[in-house]
Amino acid sequence: QVQLVESGGGLVQAGASLRLSCAASRSSFSTYIMGWFRQAPGKERDFVAAISASGGDTRYADSVKGRFTISRDNAKNTVYLRMNSLKPEDTAVYYCALKWRTGLSSLAYSSAYYDYWGQGTQVTVSS
Repeated sequence: QVQLVESGGGLVQAGASLRLSCAASRSSFSTYIMGWFRQAPGKERDFVAAISASGGDTRYADSVKGRFTISRDNAKNTVYLRMNSLKPEDTAVYYCALKWRTGLSSLAYSSAYYDYWGQGTQVTVSS
C-alpha cells in the first residue's frame, strides 16, 4: 500500500505561481511513474502532467504547456508541480497519482491507468 499526500494548494490571484508537492510513503519511489490530475466542480478529472520514474521524460496537457513544470526528487520520495501564470480556469482540486511503471506511454494521460491517488489539494485562482 502506498500513501500519497499532496500539499501546497491555496488561493491566489491570476498571474501568480504555486508549487504543489506530493510525498509518497513507500520506498523505491524511483521505480514509479507519477502524474498530476485536476478536477473542477461538476467536471471530470483531467490529466495535467506526468513524469517518468527517472524524471527524464515528461508529458503535459496542452492547457498547461509552458506554464506548469512537473519534477521529482527521488531521494525525498516527492513529486512537484510548479504552476506559473495561473489562470482562473486552473481552479480545481489537484491530485497526484502513482503507477508502478518506469516509462511513460500514452496511457499515462488516463486517470484509470494509475494505481494510487492522493487526497487532493485545492487550488483557487481569482481574477
